[in-house]
Amino acid sequence: MIALFFSYSHADEALRDQLEKQLAMLKRQGVITTWHDRRIGGGQEIDQAIATNMEAADIILLLVSPDFIASDYCYEREMTRAMERHEAKNAIVIPVILRACDWHHAPFGKLLASPTDGRPVTQWPDRDQAFLEVAKSIRGAAERLQKVSAPSAPAAAAKPRAVPVAAAVAPRSSNLRMTKQFTERDKDAFKLETFDFIARFFENSLGELEARNAGIETTCRRIDANRFSAVVYRNGKSVARCTIFIGSRSFVNGIAYTSNETSESNSFNECLSINADDQMLFLRSMGMARFQGRSDEEKLSQEGAAEMYWGMLIEPLQRQ
Repeated sequence: MIALFFSYSHADEALRDQLEKQLAMLKRQGVITTWHDRRIGGGQEIDQAIATNMEAADIILLLVSPDFIASDYCYEREMTRAMERHEAKNAIVIPVILRACDWHHAPFGKLLASPTDGRPVTQWPDRDQAFLEVAKSIRGAAERLQKVSAPSAPAAAAKPRAVPVAAAVAPRSSNLRMTKQFTERDKDAFKLETFDFIARFFENSLGELEARNAGIETTCRRIDANRFSAVVYRNGKSVARCTIFIGSRSFVNGIAYTSNETSESNSFNECLSINADDQMLFLRSMGMARFQGRSDEEKLSQEGAAEMYWGMLIEPLQRQ
């Protein structure tokens, strides 16, 4: 059975749990076993338990996020040792990009990341699909390990089981970048995906804001397929409102924010346009709000766009 090790920041624990659920079939089939530091028992030495299980792992998942890269323990200790084992062909390292961050320049940046194209999990409109892509990568790696470790019939009794990972990781160049072309249809689909992502982001964030703060109540209402509104109340009094909507081509071809509840589309406080470079689709603000020092030249991910609009909504609460 293939041993799998999770290297992650505790800030991403909820995402790790979602990924582990997606690996349930692999565990039920007896293909893999999984380990992470929440399995450490009372009285065990933490560093020793982590080191022992990392050394025993056949596959090491690096759950990459800004918190992972910022963590000295994750980056300097776990990631460094994981890459040493990968380079020595003693384990397979798979970077799993959870949240948008500058990971391409890290030592693991040369490895094929998951989900597909290294698109962060949080930018997928359907996270189950994103984690399914990760599960498929793990299954593929496990199958390669199983094939090279299967002994031939005459040698089975004579030789102990060995796992020559060197044969499992075929040598290839990491320089595979190609210029991508994005059609108008691609951009329209990205706009719709982004709007749905922002709507879910607001629904979840409003619920958490209400749960964590006494006296705060919230509402989030889908007005139609292209528009939703959000309201925050403190002790029954409205303190922040907004409407986010997809603009029409005749007025503004993007995702707009207005700081009130409205069914109109003829004015806004900020707008995000859909843009593309030679590698990816991204969002760019018009710079009307000049919020938190953001530049209108910044390339925003779906999560970055949602955070910008969320910050605009709660900024009045944080000033009080």
